[in-house]
Amino acid sequence: MSVPVPHTAMVLAAGLGTRMRPLTNDCPKPLIPVRGRKLIDRVIGPLKTAGVKRLVVNVHYLPEQIEAYLETLTDFEVIVSDERGEVLETGGGLAKARPLLGEEPVFVLNTDAFWFPETADPLLALAQAFDPAQEDERLLVADTGRALGFDGPGDFFMDAEGRLTRRGQAARAPWAYAGVRIMKPQVYDGQPVERFSALRIWDGLIPQGRLRGLALDSFWLHVGDPQALKDAEMWVACHGG
Repeated sequence: MSVPVPHTAMVLAAGLGTRMRPLTNDCPKPLIPVRGRKLIDRVIGPLKTAGVKRLVVNVHYLPEQIEAYLETLTDFEVIVSDERGEVLETGGGLAKARPLLGEEPVFVLNTDAFWFPETADPLLALAQAFDPAQEDERLLVADTGRALGFDGPGDFFMDAEGRLTRRGQAARAPWAYAGVRIMKPQVYDGQPVERFSALRIWDGLIPQGRLRGLALDSFWLHVGDPQALKDAEMWVACHGG
């Protein structure tokens, strides 16, 4: 069973971007350009191609700059989830935005990574694979061997049915969360609006087999710090982007 392409996407744009300093001293990380295109543009472009019509975007750090950028978007209905008062992280941000997300599945995207080429295919594949009867969230996961800018030991193991488990005490795991997922917004019903990571939700879903993954069939670029930005710019330049 699959679902229609979600009408709504939540774009996480509230982070402080501390690892990207000094570039983020006066510019929020989502607005930093990679080869002339803002990181957030490289995320939003595939959403538009996929047919998403509505964006919920959270703001905290240098929010006026993010809001000014959002005002330039003409292809979406844009709703700001204002987190000026407190950094809520990936879980708390979704808990605060829950009333804005509706009842149908939604995409959730980070703004510090993108795939290349930036087609809608991974988003369409997520919607095609997602079965709300069997799962509550499906994460796009990247092969750590087909990635640039990711220097961690990996996040997940994935079985033949797509069920995910955390790396735990293992030295390495083959899959990294690629910063994109489709989810039932109801998983955030009743969650407190406080600072917490989405890992708290995932750790509740994993034992039930209701957190699943989908392998990204594209090259993945994680832009976490100034060196990763330089590497991403060189890679994109060499591959015609």
